[in-house]
Amino acid sequence: MSYLSIEFGLIFIVFFALYWRYRLFPKLQNKLLLVSSYLIVASFSLQFALILFIYTCVIYFFSIMIAQSDENDNRWLIWALCLSIANLSLFKYFDFFRYELQALFNFLHIPIALPVVTVLIPIGISFYTLHSVSYIVSVKKSELPVAKFWDFALFLSFFPSVIAGPVNRAKDFLPQITTRHPRKILQPFRAFTLIILSVIKVYCLGGIISENWVTPIFANPLEFSVIDLLVGLYGYSIQIYLNFSGYTDLVTGMALLLGFRLPTNFNFPYLACNLREFWSRWHISLSHWIRDYIYIPLGGNRKGFVRTQINVMLAMLLSGLWHGAGINFIIWGACHGFGIMMLNISERYFGRGWITERSPTLARFLTWHYVCFSWLFFNCESLPDALDYLTALTHNFLIEPKYTVTLLSIYLVFFIYPILKNIPDWFTLLISRINLIYLPIIFISVLWLTIYIAPSGVPNFIYANF
Repeated sequence: MSYLSIEFGLIFIVFFALYWRYRLFPKLQNKLLLVSSYLIVASFSLQFALILFIYTCVIYFFSIMIAQSDENDNRWLIWALCLSIANLSLFKYFDFFRYELQALFNFLHIPIALPVVTVLIPIGISFYTLHSVSYIVSVKKSELPVAKFWDFALFLSFFPSVIAGPVNRAKDFLPQITTRHPRKILQPFRAFTLIILSVIKVYCLGGIISENWVTPIFANPLEFSVIDLLVGLYGYSIQIYLNFSGYTDLVTGMALLLGFRLPTNFNFPYLACNLREFWSRWHISLSHWIRDYIYIPLGGNRKGFVRTQINVMLAMLLSGLWHGAGINFIIWGACHGFGIMMLNISERYFGRGWITERSPTLARFLTWHYVCFSWLFFNCESLPDALDYLTALTHNFLIEPKYTVTLLSIYLVFFIYPILKNIPDWFTLLISRINLIYLPIIFISVLWLTIYIAPSGVPNFIYANF
């Protein structure tokens, strides 16, 4: 069930009324949230809900053993981490590695036939795996005690963030679940603004961009000119930002209405002046998770300049692999790893911010283009598809362009984007000054107009696939 469907909207309104009927009883609210979260997961597949519950039970057992073990005894933590990785690998990467391993066996003439098994990827497995890792590590570091089982189950299954994030840290989110004080709606004007923005971003703008430029151009890149192909790349870069940040806006708004705060996940990433800054603004909860649980444990920047670059590349390769089981995602991660390495090397010899200090606009323009071209591998289904796009991009100079005006419009939006970024704050301030009686009318009118303009059908959340 899509969170942008009318059916879900109606169900959420009923749930919202029932949830706040028990506003003085947080434990009852938690039970409602837990049941609702599992029902949503089960709406995709009953097996997915069962897998989530079994995984929750096993990780909870390990957390108890970790808490009871000596401070220097890491065996239970290692077992828990290995199980988390193995569970994610089995469901998400089995087919990919089976195919690659079988190809290697065939190349070496080794007479081994690996079994062909169809494994469905449980919804949200990538995110609740990261949540569980943050929990067991926090227990090991004594940052929090072992939670009660049902509180931990809600932490892993919390429906606003179980499907496509943001990535919640146990030490920040579990206290919101275990609170004994009555909850209250948090920042209602901001919550409604975020929900409206999400519908505009995903339903309207993202849908229009995808239908008119991204989908047709990526489907047949060899038939389009270089200008059109640039429109396709820029269009997808804008679409994935609108889609993912729109989803984050939606679930953040829902969480605020339920009395919870989710971590900030986006901070205008296309204003970044270099790749390092881009990752401090894009999917912030994931990039911080990778920093704290992969990059720093590998040694971070504490073991010399060369080792730092190796750690950066390893972290970005794992980031790419986390997004999907395919060579394209690994190449995408490698592109970002290589870009950050080159940034570090250039700053070592020319000084930190040597381009940004001279021309912030140029630095932002170069960073945006590097990110856009990296998205090519992210969006294409296979490496041959990406190579076809690159071939067309370097050869189709004689084909008459169709989207020249669109290309100029994209450049215009890019340069006025620093002004547009203030729109959410303006809108929040505006509706906070309007009489509460008129807010439902404004809310419904904006939603109706957005749905009317948007392409038909309920759009998918891109990151729900990961």
